[in-house]
Amino acid sequence: MSEAAKDLWLAGVDGCPGGWIAVFVRPTGDDCVVAVYPNFAHMLAAPQMPDIVAVDIPIGLPERAGHGGRAAENAVRPLLGQRQSSVFSVPSRTAIYASDYGAACNAALATSEPPRKVSRQLFNIAPKIREVDAILCADPELATRVFEVHPELAFWRLNGERPLAEAKKIKSRPYEPGLILRRKLLALAGLPLALTLAPPKGAADDDLIDAIACAAIARRIHAGQAQRFPDPPPPDRHGLPMAIWA
Repeated sequence: MSEAAKDLWLAGVDGCPGGWIAVFVRPTGDDCVVAVYPNFAHMLAAPQMPDIVAVDIPIGLPERAGHGGRAAENAVRPLLGQRQSSVFSVPSRTAIYASDYGAACNAALATSEPPRKVSRQLFNIAPKIREVDAILCADPELATRVFEVHPELAFWRLNGERPLAEAKKIKSRPYEPGLILRRKLLALAGLPLALTLAPPKGAADDDLIDAIACAAIARRIHAGQAQRFPDPPPPDRHGLPMAIWA
């Protein structure tokens, strides 16, 4: 590892019940730090000051949504086989910033073609989408360091560009065969296996595993090996590129 890389941290980040779980890693090697932060700004201000943040949250919001959401969702779903239902359709910015679920559905119907309501699952993470969106819109420089990723697309990449045969949850409960498969792929990618076994307070096993998968893609981005979907990505009204990286 170069001297510069020894001082460099990258982060994989996922939402969790306690706020955000971050896995800080070096570009190579076993050094790592895992922590839960109450909000995204606290994570960005962590002592590690990550040079690259790969986060499982939509970045870039359309003014109008097409069939299946943004071009990014439509680009990655066909790659994921049975796991494609994990890729939610992102509605318009107006719908994301709506005050309640009913208002979000009304806004989505008015700003999508064909008209479509917001899924309950997507609306449940709307506060986190707004949190990241507000930070990136306020700081264009920061937007060059924060990248949208998706854990199932990350595992598709780590699995030789093949979708995983096992789900990580069944009926909203952890599914151990799926978790074991994901831990194995992360270990093969060079992430310390012990990382995956003990989530910190405020996060669950699958939150930790997803954050580590995001960290694996942060390493790919740093190495110039990552691909964005679509390429080139369309920008939103604030200039944020709407792409998922893997």
